[in-house]
Amino acid sequence: MNIDAQTIQSLRSQTGAGIVDCKNALAETNGDIAKAAEILRKKGIAKAASKGERVTKEGRVASYVHSNNKVGVLVEIQCETDFVARTEAFQNFVNDVAMQIAAMNPLYVSREQVPAEVVEKEKEIAMAEFADSPKPKDVIEKIASGKIEKFFGEVCLVDQKFIKDEDVTIGELLKQTIAKTGENMRIVRFARFAMGE
Repeated sequence: MNIDAQTIQSLRSQTGAGIVDCKNALAETNGDIAKAAEILRKKGIAKAASKGERVTKEGRVASYVHSNNKVGVLVEIQCETDFVARTEAFQNFVNDVAMQIAAMNPLYVSREQVPAEVVEKEKEIAMAEFADSPKPKDVIEKIASGKIEKFFGEVCLVDQKFIKDEDVTIGELLKQTIAKTGENMRIVRFARFAMGE
């Protein structure tokens, strides 16, 4: 049976399995996607990757201590293979991220980690600034939205401007490094230590 590329792609996006594995499973089930997905799961080929991303299970935990010995950082960044984790591009990225954390003191990796009540409070504060303003409500909401974006740019690592190149954010730098290495990567977590804090 001839399996078309669209069916293979559909199974791939569902399971995260490779093209050949998908094609073989579809051939075995005469093109039945549900049965093919079940076969892949039974064989353990289907990956449990969230949102269709490839699994990251290798990587590095790296440390950075600023030259004054008063600020230190630990950061965990994952990639798909140990081979990439040993590359210069990956290691440079990890070091740059650790320095960014030391310099800019983010509170979260990404905006998804910011508790909803914190975002709500920031919005409340931004709206309160214009409580007596004659500006229309939609304009005030746009201004508040801009202030929330600015807040994310300060407290979320991936939204911060890169200290070595302010034209890119850490999130964009991550995408560039993914493109360079050809592997998915994730900044998982970090801890920043500063004397007296």
